[in-house]
Amino acid sequence: MNIILISKVSILLVTFFTVMTTFAQVRQPNIVFIFADDLGYADTSIYGSEVIQTPHIDALAGEGILFTQGYVSHPVCSPSRAGLMTGRYQQRHGWEFNPARRDENIGMDVLQRTIADELKAQGYVTAMVGKWHLGKSEIHHPMSRGFDSYFGVLAGGSQFFETLPQGAEVARNGIPQKRSPYNGVYRGRELIQVDEYLTDVFTEEALTFVENHADDPFFLYLSHTTPHTPLQATEQYLDRYGHIRDMATRVYAAMVSSLDDSVGRLVQKLKDIGQYENTIIAFLSDNGCAGYIGNACSNGELSGFKRYHQEGGIRIPYILSWPGALEGNRVLDTPVISLDLMSTFTAAAGQPVETEDSVNLLPYLKGEVEGDPHDYLYWRSGPTMAIRDDRWKLIKFKLSDFGDELVDATGRLTPPAEGWPTDAPLGHKIVLYDLLNDPGETTNLAEQFPEIVMRLDAKYAQWNAELPLASDAILPGLRSIQTEIDAEKVQLIF
Repeated sequence: MNIILISKVSILLVTFFTVMTTFAQVRQPNIVFIFADDLGYADTSIYGSEVIQTPHIDALAGEGILFTQGYVSHPVCSPSRAGLMTGRYQQRHGWEFNPARRDENIGMDVLQRTIADELKAQGYVTAMVGKWHLGKSEIHHPMSRGFDSYFGVLAGGSQFFETLPQGAEVARNGIPQKRSPYNGVYRGRELIQVDEYLTDVFTEEALTFVENHADDPFFLYLSHTTPHTPLQATEQYLDRYGHIRDMATRVYAAMVSSLDDSVGRLVQKLKDIGQYENTIIAFLSDNGCAGYIGNACSNGELSGFKRYHQEGGIRIPYILSWPGALEGNRVLDTPVISLDLMSTFTAAAGQPVETEDSVNLLPYLKGEVEGDPHDYLYWRSGPTMAIRDDRWKLIKFKLSDFGDELVDATGRLTPPAEGWPTDAPLGHKIVLYDLLNDPGETTNLAEQFPEIVMRLDAKYAQWNAELPLASDAILPGLRSIQTEIDAEKVQLIF
């Protein structure tokens, strides 16, 4: 009897330790977020480019989920990043406009918790490589915002190389210049010298981090500066597009090619260390491509560019891949937004962090929940507002009548010292688009459907009432252009 009892106890103990060992081996998924800078909606072949070939980004989409209606929360760099990093519309915490002055003490509200903060609290090793653009001071530095390590550019951009290497070409505003402490490259908080092509350097740093932490759950935020200006590329990438005569287009395509290689090398590294299946990879752009670089980039059929609240400014490439947990090779038309990465990443890690604005996409992607994650998506940049539901989009632009004498050489309006007022004394230009049938926003239907205008306007007013006033933002709106919408002059403040 005792022998039988001992045998049963032994079996139970073996079973217990087997279960515990198996449990210990189930590790949180790694999370890799790759952010492109000013990459247009149609600047990759998977999203329709006939100029630029992006086999690695295409493969990522082929093994993951490609969203055709993925958005960011702002059409310019820094506010878009503030929304993404916090999972909250950036207007809620005052980061509504792009920094336009080199104030070393200004940055995103330090009371806001970032994705890195939340994942670090769940046991992740966190690293950021690349562009930050949310503050440079000690309290605003990435390593004060949840990242264990940092390597990159704290400003909004930088030279891709400081001197012209043999075989390199430059295009519009691309003449190499010496980096200053403002736009220099930092390892941690120390300014360092970097001589190689910046996109390749960032990629190498990312690969080193992944290799060094193969045994730890890690969060890597790889925030490339490419293909943001200055347009600069090396012979390695330029040779792939030697058939393109227009130099700006050729260099831009080469820059996107360097981005694509970066994605491919990172995916291969994850496979080499046996972690590809257990890694969530997200690939997005911070806004649409920039119209001020001519025809070098493309938002496809979408109207508008960076700075604009039309689809070309805010609808971006949006790819999610998690081979071990999500069915791949899917194209989804569901509207989603960059804010959703906060809840999605933290839910995958084990402890979802809910905000007013971020939705965990995993139940939708796994088929556990039907419908759209959002009833409405919202945008605001000073006096410009926009809202969309599953079909309709309403935009209200500030009417303006500035003379040419106020426009500088870059096409921007010269701002008052205190920043542009965020009211609209001349009223608004109101446009309504049917995104289901007119994603290119070619036909204004506001007069035909006044009841839809009223419904969306009322819904926007409810959301806007929750926010601080744009005039109370941390930064004043200093950057602005005057443009035309349906032959009427409007002012965009960003």
